[in-house]
Amino acid sequence: MLLGVADDAALSVVRPRVVFQWVSLLARVVLGGAIAYAGLLKIGDLQGSVTAVSAYQLPFPSWMINAIGHALPFVEIVLGVAIIVGLFTRWTAALGGLMMVVYIVAIASVWARGLSIDCGCFSSGGLLLPGESTRYLQDILRDVGLLICAVVIVVFPKSPLAADAWIAGPNPEEA
Repeated sequence: MLLGVADDAALSVVRPRVVFQWVSLLARVVLGGAIAYAGLLKIGDLQGSVTAVSAYQLPFPSWMINAIGHALPFVEIVLGVAIIVGLFTRWTAALGGLMMVVYIVAIASVWARGLSIDCGCFSSGGLLLPGESTRYLQDILRDVGLLICAVVIVVFPKSPLAADAWIAGPNPEEA
């Protein structure tokens, strides 16, 4: 074996980069998968999606609540798929992270105002039935975890199997 000091130094530099690339891929699959899955669960019941948005009792006009409820499942599916395939990776991950911040603030707002609702994240949502309990802390912690995934992707946008790499072509620095 002809591994010298220079070879060891090169390996120690390459390994963390490769690890971060695979961690970023995992974060893409988790974040994008969760967002797309949430949209897929809601797309068959757009009125239920409107009901879920309405349950937050936000100070928006009804036409805006209606528009958000109808558009959200489609936005989630498109954004989630774009994140998974690594298309405009840094930007789509930033949008996914922003979406998580909005969800966290909305859930915390409902919790602080003492409302009892199902967040509608992975269901049609709405007001809870008697005997059902809220899961605000779990919902917020889940969304914080997804926000962390978004941050990882924004910081390390290059990852294996990303459409961005295919579109941009090989990086001359890595050749």
